[in-house]
Amino acid sequence: MTCLHGKTAFISGGSRGIGLAIAQRLAKDGVNLMITASNQAHLEVVVNDLQAHSTVQVSSHSTDLRSIAGCETAFAAHQNEYGVCDILIHSAGATKGGIFPTQPDEDFIDGFALKFHGGVRLSRLFWPMLKLAKGNVIMIVGGAARTPDHTFMVGSSVNAALANYSKALAGQGLLDDVNVNWISPGQTETARLQNLLAKRAQDEGKTVNAVRQERIQNEGIRRLGRPADIAELVCFLCGDKSRHIHGAGIAIDGGATKGYF
Repeated sequence: MTCLHGKTAFISGGSRGIGLAIAQRLAKDGVNLMITASNQAHLEVVVNDLQAHSTVQVSSHSTDLRSIAGCETAFAAHQNEYGVCDILIHSAGATKGGIFPTQPDEDFIDGFALKFHGGVRLSRLFWPMLKLAKGNVIMIVGGAARTPDHTFMVGSSVNAALANYSKALAGQGLLDDVNVNWISPGQTETARLQNLLAKRAQDEGKTVNAVRQERIQNEGIRRLGRPADIAELVCFLCGDKSRHIHGAGIAIDGGATKGYF
């Protein structure tokens, strides 16, 4: 039995990719879950699978976290189901690539609405519970926050904003005994990345594997990341042995970036 057994976590964007891997890993450690996503069908599949392979309580709520109302209904669903929250994981986010200056305002507004404002609203709503539990907040902040790119201005801007918000929130966490950290994944083998690789392969007349190898070479890494890589760090950061790690942004990118200095 781990130190996380019996605790309760809320995970945004938990129906696929990194969020799903986190849900699976926390369930393995005995954490009860509330998973949110916008796609009800995806959520039902995930909940059924988690319940079939674990003994924890798993609940879900389909909502759009871009809006205040969506965040409030997600919080209400969690509150009604559990009444407590030890761990808040904000993994939701779907920022779009594009070329400036033709990329429309709508892409920027949408990107900030889900990933940045969603993270702000959820942390505000859950803070009283987290304070009582002496809990943990972990924001999943894309690596573009540290390595902005002119073809990915929305993601670069949104993730940088969320990283700085997390850093500021960590200051409040010191006062309220809530641990706050953020993780910056690099190129990670999610369905979204697979689709991007397939699209590029089609456009350039190459195989998907060739495009993948080019991506690895360009990043200067040995392999692309896996969602499970991030999930393992999440579990560690939520445990007792990592309590002194606070206000930290940790990259999991295989060495694509080399620290902050």
